[in-house]
Amino acid sequence: MATTAAAPGRTGAPKKKKQGKDSGRERPLWHEWTRSLNRPLTSYYLILASSLLLIGLGLVMVLSSTMVDSITETGSAFSMFQRQLASAAVGLPLMLLAAQAPVWIFRLIGYPAMIVSVALLLLTVFHGTEVNGAMRWLEVGEFRIQPSEPAKLAFALWGANILARKDELRELTEWRHLLIPLLPGCGLLTMLVLLGSDLSTSLVLLLIFLALLWVAGAPGKLFVAMFGLVMALAAIVIAIEPFRIERVTAFLDPEADPGGDGYQSLHGLYALGTGGLLGVGIGASREKWGFLPFAESDFIFAIIGEEFGLLGTVVVLGVFGVLGYAGLRVAMRVKDPFARLAAAGIVTWIIGQSMINIAAVIGLVPVTGIPLPLVSYGGSSLIPTMIALGILLGLARSEPQAARALAARGPSRVQRALSWLGLDKTSAPTDERAAATSSGRTTRAPRRPGTRGTKTTVKHSSGPVPAGDRPRRNRRR
Repeated sequence: MATTAAAPGRTGAPKKKKQGKDSGRERPLWHEWTRSLNRPLTSYYLILASSLLLIGLGLVMVLSSTMVDSITETGSAFSMFQRQLASAAVGLPLMLLAAQAPVWIFRLIGYPAMIVSVALLLLTVFHGTEVNGAMRWLEVGEFRIQPSEPAKLAFALWGANILARKDELRELTEWRHLLIPLLPGCGLLTMLVLLGSDLSTSLVLLLIFLALLWVAGAPGKLFVAMFGLVMALAAIVIAIEPFRIERVTAFLDPEADPGGDGYQSLHGLYALGTGGLLGVGIGASREKWGFLPFAESDFIFAIIGEEFGLLGTVVVLGVFGVLGYAGLRVAMRVKDPFARLAAAGIVTWIIGQSMINIAAVIGLVPVTGIPLPLVSYGGSSLIPTMIALGILLGLARSEPQAARALAARGPSRVQRALSWLGLDKTSAPTDERAAATSSGRTTRAPRRPGTRGTKTTVKHSSGPVPAGDRPRRNRRR
C-alpha cells in the first residue's frame, strides 16, 4: 500500500472553513450603522426626517390639546387645529424653497431681516397688543404675530454674516472685532424684547450670541466674561420684576401655593405622572379639560407625557437629539465660515429653546412661557422655525461631499427655476471650488506671457522639485 508523508510543520490536512449563512458577516451591526453616517447626504436626510416628524407630532398634539377649548370658544373642535394646519401649509413650501436656495441668498437677507425685526419690535412696544400681562403681539389685520420669533432667525443670519465677513478680512484676532457690532445688535434686540416682558426669548437671543462667539473662536476669557454678563443681566431682570420673583419662589416650592403661582407647575407634573410608562392614550388627556393652563403651547410636553407616557417623551427627546446632532454635523463639515456660523446659531436656537421648555415642564427651571419648537401651537413660532430648518437643509447641501453628490445628479427643478430667474449663477463656482478643494484637486492657472525663462517649481509625487534639480530631457552629451 502506498503511504503519504506529511509535510514538515503540519499535523494534518488543512481544515476547510465552514460555509453557512453567517460566514459572510464579518462586521457587527453597529459598525454598519456607523458607516451609513458617512454618506454624503446623511445630514440632509436626518434634518429633514426629524423636522417632519416633529411637525407631524405637533399637529397631532395641537388637535388633541385644543379640542376642548375650541368647542368652548367657537363650537367646533377643529378651529385652532385648522389655524395651526394653515401655518404649517404656509411654512412647508418656504422650508422646501429655502432648502434648495444657494447659500449666498441666506447671507444676503441677514441685514434686511435684522432691520425689519427691529422695526417690528419697536412697533410692538408702542402699538402692541397685551396678552396675559405681556406686550408681545402685534395685530396686522385679522392676524396676530409675535415679532420676537422671526427676530431669532434674523439675528442668527445677521450675526453669522458679520463674523464671517470679519473672518474673511482676518479681523477676528481682536476682541473688539468679535463684539462690535454683534454685541450692540444683540443688546438692542434683547432690550426691545424685554420691554414686552419676554425674558425667555431674551435668553434664547443671548444663547445665539454666545454660540456665535464660541464658533468664531472667541478667547476663553472673553467667552467667560460674556457668559457672566448674560447671567448677571438675567438676575437683574428677574429681581426688578415682582412677578418673576414669585415664579422663582413657586419653582422652589410649588406646593406652598398650589392654587396660585404653583398651580401650573403642579398640574404639569400631574399630567406627566398620570401618563406612566405608555400613557393614557391619544386624545384621552384629563388635564386638557381646563385644569392645565396653556396646555397647547407652553405645556404641550406635559400632554405628550400624559397621552404617550414616558416612552413617548423619550422618543420626542430622541428626535430633538437627532436634529441637534445633524445640525452640529453640518456646522463641523461645511467649509464656508458663514455656513458654519449660521448652522451653529440655528441649532443653538432650536435645541436651546426646546431644552428650556422641557426643563420648565418637568420642574428643573422656573416657568418661562416659551413654546416647544415645531410642536406648540402658534404660527408665529412655527413658520420662522420651519424657514430656519429649510436654511439648515440648504447648508447641509453645501457640505463638500454632498455638493459633489448633488452635482452628479444634476440640477433639481427648484434650481432650474432659480437659474431661469438668474438667482443660482453665483453659487455654482463656489460649490465647484469647494468640492475641488476638498478632494485635493487644484486648478492650473493659465500661462502668462514672458514667464518662460523664470525659475519655477513643479509638482512631483514626492513634493515640489526646484528648477535646478529637475532632470532635463534630450540633454546633449
